[in-house]
Amino acid sequence: MSPRAGSAGSHTLAFVESPVQLLNVLEWAHTRAHSAAAAADAGLTRATAPGAELTLVVLSPNDPMTRGQLRRMAELARDEGHEVRWEEARGGTTAPFHTIGGLAPLLRRARRIVMGDPFSRYVQLLLTITRAQDLVVVDDGTATMEFVAQLARGERLVRWHRRGGRPGPRDVLFAPVSASARRRLTPTEHRTVEVFSSMPIESAPDGVRVTANDFSWTRARFGPPRITKGADLVGTSLVETGVVDPDRYLDAVRSLAAAHGATRYFAHRRESTDKLHRLAVETGLEIVRPDLPLELIARRGPIGRTILSFPSTVVHTLPLALVGTEVRVAVCDIDPAWLTENASPRAQGFLSGVTGTARDVHRLSAVSTA
Repeated sequence: MSPRAGSAGSHTLAFVESPVQLLNVLEWAHTRAHSAAAAADAGLTRATAPGAELTLVVLSPNDPMTRGQLRRMAELARDEGHEVRWEEARGGTTAPFHTIGGLAPLLRRARRIVMGDPFSRYVQLLLTITRAQDLVVVDDGTATMEFVAQLARGERLVRWHRRGGRPGPRDVLFAPVSASARRRLTPTEHRTVEVFSSMPIESAPDGVRVTANDFSWTRARFGPPRITKGADLVGTSLVETGVVDPDRYLDAVRSLAAAHGATRYFAHRRESTDKLHRLAVETGLEIVRPDLPLELIARRGPIGRTILSFPSTVVHTLPLALVGTEVRVAVCDIDPAWLTENASPRAQGFLSGVTGTARDVHRLSAVSTA
């Protein structure tokens, strides 16, 4: 067993549904290990037993691209000495019942729960079972910013791109569980809540402890990267989530690539095959489908001297993962004209906030489209 695994503490159960969530659980465990080691060197009592493992539960989605990245990340977690439990959580109508039933004993014994997506209905349902008094939320990208804001305002937990729409029948049916999860994620005298994040969280609810994620595990394990002279462009799933018009997005990618000499397009794991094929044909970009989160891909290299992105998580995380290198991250604003008629009323403000709060990035104006 790797000594690094001892940091997470006994009876720690983590739930992840995406590669980025799994990466950030590893970052959290690494940060906790160093904190525990520093406490031991200072003669303080360690809060957890040395050598205890983190049990990491993967609630696997059906998307092949996401599953492939999760498999690779699970290998890295095992290399760190953590136990990984793979659950086919969406493998049919009875799968959720089997998954929850099988996890119930672990949930009841766990002293600490680490989760990557507090908006997930799966995770919210699991929170109703656990008795853990120590809850940790690790980054699930920019959604973490919205989670903290909603928790502070006492609002129901709703993903930012769905805000403003009328709740559907499933939302109404699930409302009691969601409300229970929000209460569980509110700190009390007997329950601690930590948010482990690389996002800019300016104010957190009373009692919520915010710990900075500086990607120290990623930098320790990978790189420094070989840097090429050109530029790379990072894709986004804003079309797939119904926020940005596909034709406008393709025009923006074409203009951005031409203006900065980009040759490669790193696809988001949720981007559709048809859209990527069209991008390749109409822009001439080489489409790369990464087998790991982009933070690890960039840290391993080779990577362009300039990384171009639209507003997304990577404008916050890549500068941290690539600190000390000569790589420049540049973010292009989303023009309001690119938004679809079905986009949430909050979409433009949220995306502008993602760009405006990014540190150590070069900000580009929205490129013109036809």
